[in-house]
Order: sequence, then C-alpha cells, then structure tokens
Amino acid sequence: MLPVGGKPLLEHVLNSLKEAGVNEAYVVVHYMADLVRRCFGDGSKLGMKLHYVRQDTPRGTADAVSVVEPLLEDEHYLVAYGDLWVDPEVVKEVVRSHEREGPDATMSVVFADSPERYGVVSLKGDYVIEVVEKPAHERKGRLVNAGIYVLPREAFKRARGVRPSRRGELELTDVMASMIDEGRRILAVRLRDDSWADVGTPWDLLRANRLALSRLRPDVRGDVEGGANLIGNVVVKEGARVRSGAYIEGPALIDEGADVGPNCYVRPFTSIGKNVRIGSSCEVKNSIIMNGTHIGHLSYVGDSIVGEGCNLGAGTIVANLRFDERTVRVRVKDELVDSGLVKLGVILGDGVKTGVNVSLMPGVKVGNGSWIGPGLVVYEDVSPGSFLLLRQEVEVKKLS
Repeated sequence: MLPVGGKPLLEHVLNSLKEAGVNEAYVVVHYMADLVRRCFGDGSKLGMKLHYVRQDTPRGTADAVSVVEPLLEDEHYLVAYGDLWVDPEVVKEVVRSHEREGPDATMSVVFADSPERYGVVSLKGDYVIEVVEKPAHERKGRLVNAGIYVLPREAFKRARGVRPSRRGELELTDVMASMIDEGRRILAVRLRDDSWADVGTPWDLLRANRLALSRLRPDVRGDVEGGANLIGNVVVKEGARVRSGAYIEGPALIDEGADVGPNCYVRPFTSIGKNVRIGSSCEVKNSIIMNGTHIGHLSYVGDSIVGEGCNLGAGTIVANLRFDERTVRVRVKDELVDSGLVKLGVILGDGVKTGVNVSLMPGVKVGNGSWIGPGLVVYEDVSPGSFLLLRQEVEVKKLS
C-alpha cells in the first residue's frame, strides 16, 4: 500500500495484470487487510473483479497460494507477488511465452546484484533445472526468481504439502523444485532489469518510484503561476498549485492539493503526495513525500522517504552522502544492511515532526509519531513515539 509514482504499489501490480488481459483476480490478504479492501473495493475502479482471501497466519508464499486452491476451477493461473513494481509488458511476455511454448509451468527470472535475497535459479537453455531459496552462504549465480508465474492447478495443491524451509517459511519455490524433481518442464522468461523491482527494503521503494516516474508524460491540470518553470515530464494533478519561482525538473509528480513554492527546486524522480506543502526556498530530489506532509522553508530533502502527515521545521536538512563516499548502511531488524547506494537520505514514519535547524544523517530511520527538537543532529535511528530534545547549558556573564 506504500505509494510509488502516486499510486499504491499493489495498484501497479493489478494494472499490469489488467493490461495483460486479466479481468478477475484473487488478492491474498492478512496485515492491514481492511485497508487493502477499502482502497480497491470490488475492483471496478480498475476495470477488474477482485476477491479477497484471508491468510490467517503469514507463513510464506506457498501458504499464500494454498489458501486460494479450494476456489480454483481452471487449469492454469497467473500468479504475481504483491510487493513488486513490474512493467505491464513483462506480464504480457510471461503469458505469451507460456502459451507459445506450452510448458508445465512458467516463471519469470531476472539478474540481481544481491541474489541471496531471492530464490536463485539455474537454467539449462530456457528451462529451470534448480531453484534455491535465499542461499545462506554460497552464491549459485545472479539469476533470481522475479515473482511472476503461470502455474497449473496442481501446483496449488502441492503448496498444501510443502514443509517449512530453514527460514521457517513455506516457500513457493519449493513447489517449483518438487515439480522439477519429477521431470516437469518449467519455462524461464528473462526480464530486463529496468522492467522490474522487488520492494523488500525502503531503498527498493525509491528504485520502484524511479521506474514508475520514468514512464510519465507531461500532464498539467493544476494551477501553475507565472514565473514557475516545469522542465521535462512533469505531472501536476488537478487542485495542485505551483507557485512563482518554483523550478521543477521531471520526471516528477505533484499530486492533488499539493502546494509547491515559491522559489523552490524539485529535482527529478520526486513524488509529492496529496495535500503536501513544500515551503519557500526548499530543495527536494529523488524522494517520496507522502500525503499531508509539510516541509518548512529553507529545508533540503534528498534520496529519502517521508511518511504521511509529517511536519519538517524550517531549515531541516537531510544528509544523503557520507564524508568517505562509501555506501550507506541502514539498520534493518537490528542488523546493519548495506544499501549499495552512495546516496541515501532518511526514512521517516508517519507523523514525524522536526524543529527548526534539525540535521538528519544518511540512512537514519525515524519511527512513527516521533518529535525531534530544534537544533539536533540525528546520527542514530529513533524509535516510534520518541521525543528528542537538546540539553543546553548556558553561562551568563555580566558585561564589564
């Protein structure tokens, strides 16, 4: 449900399925299921018919697939993970390839820089001969499972019998492995790197946003004052306002009700959400600014994700580059993870507030509802609901 190019990530997946000819889909839900249902309803807004199937406990991708099995009647089904950004042409190619080659099943594959995060795939020609889910140590190659399949109905039944992996999850890739062991033909469809993004980390969300915005075409429906400059593929939605002196370089999105400027600089690959206020003399680049956030004047936000309803005080500065220019590391589940990015700013939860002249260092995460007092330099993550204040000692002397 996180926004990418102005839409929830799942909406991009559903739109890609729709463009590939899918008119009806089952959406497996658990966490925040009601939010998903409220957003998409019966699917009529997307021109689809949607059904929601609850996964009682999220135990892995095979388990998610298995809960749908009693509802299926046809022989083959298209399956897509919900945390992907994928170009519609990718889904079309997976379907076309399956129909043309007539294998027992089809799965998409792509080259990845960090294959240990995925199911690593080995091929013989165009067919899969081995799948190893998230290898612990050895790297068996850089070709990985991209999370889009055409599966026979029997694969859904097999998913019910999968045993937990060493990670304790029921893996859909183990279903594929069992089919391979029995001599079934699993076709691999190779994807271009720029047609797909898996969103498993915050910085993946920025990459998906870049891919989505790169498909934009200029469309200005809001109020753009004289003296504002829009360069390249910029979308300004109805009800948005771009004030005089603003300089916006596309691809960039200014969503409904947003208010930008005056005299500010919005750089490429920035998504500014609904009812966002970007104050005077601010600069924002390669960032996602979610709905209802206010960025006060004289602030800089780069390579960052800012949640809904935040309020950044005047002069808030995000640092997105280390002095030594090494890649930025982020703490994820108590482990420092290398983002692989030389430039990465901050990840702010919903409702975060900063006082004037706050500085946030690269890779810092600030939890929902936290307040950062004026003048602070934040080097470490801030847990949700925290209030950070600078303790000051002042010595007063009489002038002689």
